[in-house]
Amino acid sequence: MNEFLLTLIAYLIGSVPTAVWVSQRFFSIDIRDYGSGNAGATNVYRVLGPKWGTLVMIGDMLKGVLAVQLVFLLPDYEPEGMAFQNLQTLLGLAAVIGHIFPIWADFRGGKGVATIFGMVLGISPLTAVGCVSIFSLVLYLTRFVSLSSILASISFPVFILVVFNVENPLYRVFAITVALLVLLTHQKNIGRLLKGKEGKLPILKGRDRRREQRNKTR
Repeated sequence: MNEFLLTLIAYLIGSVPTAVWVSQRFFSIDIRDYGSGNAGATNVYRVLGPKWGTLVMIGDMLKGVLAVQLVFLLPDYEPEGMAFQNLQTLLGLAAVIGHIFPIWADFRGGKGVATIFGMVLGISPLTAVGCVSIFSLVLYLTRFVSLSSILASISFPVFILVVFNVENPLYRVFAITVALLVLLTHQKNIGRLLKGKEGKLPILKGRDRRREQRNKTR
């Protein structure tokens, strides 16, 4: 088994359209025809509920985790070597591309954030913890999943280049590319955020209502 074959397998793993298959199997709909039209966990959460959204998110993350683990099928790669990490990066990127352009779902997939996170979790757990902390904090403060994803993705190269100062040049380039890719796939969300039309995740509504009431009484 060579690198090319593993990369192809990683792409096929990433192509598993978790959101589409869950919506078709349990609700007899195509999630891409509802809500934002995106085949991702956030849209499933809004349309089908938190249980199914969480299930899809875990599935999409696992695709990234599994893809980078394929490197262990090639015993010639030393786990601590730069070539090992380079191949992991390539495999993870193939899975992300598969998620965005899934061969099993007419090449109409999601935005890849959960799969990217799963990939980073498999390669650099501490970086993943940092990114998810940023995501969770922004989500708690704003309830905007898109803004949380964007800021978490921007923090990724900051962790790699500044906080942990990773020396691997390919991984540094990848971190920057991920941030740019997320910005590119969230252009519509950015537009809605700027116009004040972006939908919020239906959590912490009570907190926000109390906050609005306090502002009105001032």
